[in-house]
Amino acid sequence: MAKMLLSYPSAATLNYGSYVQKGALRKANGTYVAHCCSFSSAKEVGLMGNKVEEDAKVPFKEKKNDINKQFEYLVSEYGWKVRKLVRVGEEMREVAFIQAEAFHNPVALFNDVFFEFFKAEVLSGLLYKLRNSPPDRYACLVAEHSNPNDNIEPQRKLVGVVDVTVLRDDPVLQHLRGAEEYLYISGLAVSKRFRRQKIATALMKACEVLAVLWGFEYLVLRAYEDDYGARRLYSNAGYRVVSSDLPWFSTWIGRKRRVLMIKRSDHNLLN
Repeated sequence: MAKMLLSYPSAATLNYGSYVQKGALRKANGTYVAHCCSFSSAKEVGLMGNKVEEDAKVPFKEKKNDINKQFEYLVSEYGWKVRKLVRVGEEMREVAFIQAEAFHNPVALFNDVFFEFFKAEVLSGLLYKLRNSPPDRYACLVAEHSNPNDNIEPQRKLVGVVDVTVLRDDPVLQHLRGAEEYLYISGLAVSKRFRRQKIATALMKACEVLAVLWGFEYLVLRAYEDDYGARRLYSNAGYRVVSSDLPWFSTWIGRKRRVLMIKRSDHNLLN
């Protein structure tokens, strides 16, 4: 599957300072496991989702109004609809599962245990961003079937997810003429059962619609240099490569080399 980098913003990022992608590889049982930085402890998040349940305990009228707003679809294409995440426990768990399924690197021993910890960290990062980001600076977009009764398991109605965050990182801005900020796309993931069905394409289109609604001229993303499937997806969506990581970034740090891709917003999308 074509993978987009999964990253969580730091506190500095949420204050709209320089963006530093948080992610590292740690070795377990002789195999490297993707380790995403979390900003809440396992106790705070709760492996059983205690904090999620607390977030869900809001007055019914307030929650209903919030849900009605979130259900305004940004895109409806190829049989899929894309909207903002509804901030309730079950949907947040679905998002964490989809992203963990896409980005978890299997290990030889105790893979199920490592997967559950990885999923908890993804959920932790999602909660952190939702709690600490203004509504026009971060959004988690989710895709679902246009016909919810068609081929969707009752307990899992979401089929794809992507994160969009407003950033202003100087090394990126040098490629964006006249821009002070941009919309950064990360964490694109599609449920295994529904891959290769244009869901990622619909999610990318929704990101662009959101950029226009929020008034941003540029969209930016990073992809691994050797992930040709992902790069093809982004190129077809109108993104172009403007730079890549310096050689020492991958050689010394031991990380895969990435390319930076940008696209200009199409303001005719809403016409």
